[in-house]
Amino acid sequence: MNQIINGKVPIPTLERLATYLRFLIDLEQSNVDTISSAEVERQTGINAAQFRKDLAHFYDSFGEFGKPGVGYNVLELKSRIARILKIDREQRIVLVGAGNLGSALVGYSGLKEHHFNLVAVFDNNIAKVGRPLWGLEIQDVTRIEEANLTLLARIAILAVPAGSAQHVAELLVSAGIRAILNFAPVLLRVPEYVFVRNVSFLQELAVLSYHLSSVDAESGSAVNGHTSDLLLDALHSLPDTSEPATPSATFPPVKR
Repeated sequence: MNQIINGKVPIPTLERLATYLRFLIDLEQSNVDTISSAEVERQTGINAAQFRKDLAHFYDSFGEFGKPGVGYNVLELKSRIARILKIDREQRIVLVGAGNLGSALVGYSGLKEHHFNLVAVFDNNIAKVGRPLWGLEIQDVTRIEEANLTLLARIAILAVPAGSAQHVAELLVSAGIRAILNFAPVLLRVPEYVFVRNVSFLQELAVLSYHLSSVDAESGSAVNGHTSDLLLDALHSLPDTSEPATPSATFPPVKR
């Protein structure tokens, strides 16, 4: 059963909207004015009927998205989807964990393209605190609640070891964070009003490993799937680890 947000929109629909948005941005940069649902299917792998069904969730608020026989205006559709996802405005983000993964995410230029403004980086490693990272100064994680009184971020990226994740999540909630992108391989216990998205490299690799058995060596067919642009681009931008990397942040366990 699909998980529903606001009692109405399935989460997979929101995930596909993000895929459509990325596709539309590429079309805009290629000076394409209109697009058909059939072309959306050809370029994204998402069924044309599913594309139309996804947009139908928002007819009450936005009306018709395209015109029969004409298709969809690229700029208009991009603008509407951005408004639906609330990334037509600045969304301020903090990141906790200035290890290799965290550093790559801070340096990911695609965040600003979608109005995600990463405003601060936190860690508990004394050797890192005070050092610059992609134009930001790494701050002590124990100051996150105080710092967010000024930063006013509501989204956080969590890139810390599993044993530290719950403790850091509680610090984030206390600081006013209401949505967490969690890269730690652990399920977080947070209040109902805090939304968490879990990103697991191991899970993605395990799925790919399983699907290797579905590849037909003679026909060259393969199983296609979708994962987030953020995850793929972050993987591509991971720093060279041929030299010893600075240890990732380690945080004390939660005291109960």
